[in-house]
Amino acid sequence: MTSKLYELLGADDRRFSPYCWRARLALAHKKLETEYVPVGFTEKDKIAFSGQTQVPVLVDGVSTICDSWDIACYLDDTYADAPTLFGDAVGRATAWFVSCWNETEVFPPLFQLLAADIHAHARPEDQAYFRESREKRLGQSLEQCAEQAPNYLEPFRLSLRPARHVLKHQAFLCGTSPAYADYILFGTFQWARGVSPLAVIKRNDPLHAWRDRMLDLFDGLGRSVTAYDY
Repeated sequence: MTSKLYELLGADDRRFSPYCWRARLALAHKKLETEYVPVGFTEKDKIAFSGQTQVPVLVDGVSTICDSWDIACYLDDTYADAPTLFGDAVGRATAWFVSCWNETEVFPPLFQLLAADIHAHARPEDQAYFRESREKRLGQSLEQCAEQAPNYLEPFRLSLRPARHVLKHQAFLCGTSPAYADYILFGTFQWARGVSPLAVIKRNDPLHAWRDRMLDLFDGLGRSVTAYDY
């Protein structure tokens, strides 16, 4: 049986949602055959069946699961015989901490960096929606955001210090092999790669080598989409 993952679509077939990447990698980790269904920002009708308006949405048999975290928990509980995403209850709680850290400390400066680039890489028919909704969230125009973007590069890099420290001592956040905590953070970097040529991490940063290892996982799944390379 093939699962269906409804995920965000940008211009030039770009798939850059950090949350959808978490789900993509979780499905690959579980070795589940998956069909990817692209959804533009304004194509809410495609996922109306889910009762909400956000991707990712996973359809697995008779089950429909929304939200990347709920998808990961569903996969680990439903496919317990496949490689685990969390390890155990402690690992799941730790991954939730990583998710909250990523959401509160890493995302805010990166969104400021990327907002104008996301607009530029959205489908033309989605750009007005993106501009209106994100300018309301930001409290300023995308052009003003772009002018201020350079001010957020160093705060973004500083927010990654905990992960950088860990990756000086081990190959992945989860140890010798990747698991869901790695997929959470990697989705953030796929977000950046999908829409911006800006090198948000330096080549001598331990995070850069980790990101390259993540890109190579699952037969290069992370490299299989349209994205910038640095």
